[in-house]
Amino acid sequence: MAEFDALFAAAVRSVRRPQRTRLHLELVSSPDNAARAAELAVRENGCCSFFTFTLIVADGTLALEVAVPPGQVEVLDALQARAGASSASG
Repeated sequence: MAEFDALFAAAVRSVRRPQRTRLHLELVSSPDNAARAAELAVRENGCCSFFTFTLIVADGTLALEVAVPPGQVEVLDALQARAGASSASG
């Protein structure tokens, strides 16, 4: 979680919740942030396979979408809270 918090603090520009089971994190667009987000997503998926991570690079923007099944919404709620708190303090 500390590595996600560090990414959130350094790179998250905005946090949106387009659906109950999906979180959209707009990141500062850079190759380093893309690589960092991808590495964290792969490692997290190794221990918590219910997550679906999608890294989006388009039109000069970078975003990380996180989706979970309905039974894991509480985990997504907690991730959203951490992303919002870290980006607000960073």
